[in-house]
Amino acid sequence: MMELTASPFFGVTLSIAAYWVGMSIQKKVNKAYCNGMLIAVALVILTLSVFHIPYENYYAGGSLINLFLGPATACLAVSIYTKKELLKTYWLPVLAGCAAGAVTSIACIYGLSHLFGLNREMMMSLLPKSVTMPIAAAVAEGNGGLVPVAAAAVVFTGILGNLVAPLLIRVFRVRNPMAAGLGIGACSHAVGTAKALEIGETEGAMSGLAIGLCGLITSLLSLLFGLLP
Repeated sequence: MMELTASPFFGVTLSIAAYWVGMSIQKKVNKAYCNGMLIAVALVILTLSVFHIPYENYYAGGSLINLFLGPATACLAVSIYTKKELLKTYWLPVLAGCAAGAVTSIACIYGLSHLFGLNREMMMSLLPKSVTMPIAAAVAEGNGGLVPVAAAAVVFTGILGNLVAPLLIRVFRVRNPMAAGLGIGACSHAVGTAKALEIGETEGAMSGLAIGLCGLITSLLSLLFGLLP
């Protein structure tokens, strides 16, 4: 059994199978709380726990998937390019909104980390929680954080944004669809964007634009916050 799980193919196969099952359940149930990525994570953890498989065995193959994070990050430029007309027309409010979202997110994590006495490694892992997974992993690793912690924070943030975005839009009476889309994308990346697309086409487009821009801004701001004590 251990020889089988020690093969890199085990980690790759388990990751893909868990993701497929998770997304299939999400499509069938079609509820915000039934998130495919969260289900996939739970299935991997359950499999490793039930069969007493060391995490190192899984990661031998799971780490191969990390090789795709680089190309996935570069592909975010496509998201910005396809919406270049929106960016040209509304460049000031878009950039201001994305910058405000990124600064607020990072500043809150920085302040709360000091308030609750988190060590620097944990703080740097949580700083990029509001950006998409490829960028969050790269930022966390580059600043001395833990990629698994960053990944968990990204998933939790995305699911939370997906769940509460419509409620917050109603509570704060956000009438402008562009503002609503930017807010969702800046706070909850791709998972939130899925909800933005359900709300409206404009909201979805602006949320998709915010993913790439907030990722870029967060990457730069994380370097600055990394220099602070």
